[in-house]
Amino acid sequence: MDAYLEEELIDLFTFYLQNFNSDELGTRKERVVQIGRELYEDGGLDAMENMFYSVEIRIKEEIGSDISKYRSWWNGISEGWNY
Repeated sequence: MDAYLEEELIDLFTFYLQNFNSDELGTRKERVVQIGRELYEDGGLDAMENMFYSVEIRIKEEIGSDISKYRSWWNGISEGWNY
């Protein structure tokens, strides 16, 4: 399951970064948040940290963008996730 979610997050963030004026950004962001909830329900805070880290590294390598500021999208899912 995690491999599919990782690929989906890569696609969502890549689209978000490359199409900043698109009407679909709200929908894409909502899906990113939903994936964060799924990760937390399945594996807790560690699953969220591990996934975001791997996605963040791949985005940096593949398109040269930093997504660290988007960690805040998962705020509120867990008390331990505060960015």
